[in-house]
Amino acid sequence: MMLSLVAAAVLQTGPVEVPFRIGDDAIIVDVKVNGRKASLMFDTGFSGSVVLDDSINIGKPTGTMRLRDFVGEFTAQTVKIKSLMLGSVDVHSEDMEAVQQPMANMSQSYNTHTDGILGFEAVRNHVIEINFENKKFILHPRSVDISQRKPDNQRTFLTKLLPIGHNSMEMEVVASNGKKMVLALDTGNSFYATTHKDVLERIGLWSTGKKPDYMRQAWVASGPVDSWYALMNDVTIFGVPVKSSTWSIIDLPSSSAEGDGTVGFGFLKNFNITIDIERRRVWLQNFTGKVSDDATADIGVSAFYDGRTKRFRIFRITPGSPADKAGVKMGDDILAVDGTEVLGMGNREFDRRLKGLPGSKVSLALSRQGNLIRMELERAALVNPL
Repeated sequence: MMLSLVAAAVLQTGPVEVPFRIGDDAIIVDVKVNGRKASLMFDTGFSGSVVLDDSINIGKPTGTMRLRDFVGEFTAQTVKIKSLMLGSVDVHSEDMEAVQQPMANMSQSYNTHTDGILGFEAVRNHVIEINFENKKFILHPRSVDISQRKPDNQRTFLTKLLPIGHNSMEMEVVASNGKKMVLALDTGNSFYATTHKDVLERIGLWSTGKKPDYMRQAWVASGPVDSWYALMNDVTIFGVPVKSSTWSIIDLPSSSAEGDGTVGFGFLKNFNITIDIERRRVWLQNFTGKVSDDATADIGVSAFYDGRTKRFRIFRITPGSPADKAGVKMGDDILAVDGTEVLGMGNREFDRRLKGLPGSKVSLALSRQGNLIRMELERAALVNPL
């Protein structure tokens, strides 16, 4: 007789380790879905089990699923999961489904081979440790009770999950003025943390109707969305005091009435994180000695990789940015950054090359209607103070 997933987890007698690798701002883990190998980005912000590129045949479609991201919803086909191997452990349950849709750009985005997403549902019945320090998951027996651990609140922290968000790990974040937000633990969010303009208005950190100085665009699953960066001082994230951090602010209301956004990879990568959904606890062990993110600056362009031309095409320029002042135009193609051609470069590697310390310089080679343009720009901190 086949044991249920919960029963199998209860009978587990020792920890099981599963290695992962770090892509550009993401965890990538090798799994088997219905016997087919796949490399998936681990995303605790996705409430389902698997999103898989539709080029990988794991069976015939059996239904559809509604998916939600920061700003919208969309529908995709699903295939019933018969087995989902995370290392030596089959973590699937009877009602698990894999979403299948085109995911061809993920490898280019994370700068390593990636076939899709491994979500929160796949691990929720285990006491799971995300060990960033040693790049491995540890599936602990359910007898491991982290609620009995004693944090020192300097290097180790114990946080209680809020009694909301059945499909996500929602916890409290306290702003500098003492007002509270509800943010989910989200390894799939590459930013430090993300919230919405209306949330900042609600808690009194942003004036209603005020326009940010530096607007840009972010890509989410449902498409591009206007966003901007805000400097957040003296916040407490999941019980951890953070002196200064830069957050991505989406210029639209949240798609969820339960949550105000998510805490992402930029914060989480500093911790070994143990999650116990049954006991509603999260243990954070800070191994880097850091909690804040380093201040960065950029030139204020948004661009996408054009697979046809093998170049990055600029589709937005932040008003008042170094690129705007230098005369960079929408539709310009970026050929090289600091002498390195962008051919085959991942999106996050490209973005990282454009960033640096405030006042540092970056050289670009551009193509405008077939004409080569070279310029050097000085990076600036395009962050909106609160």
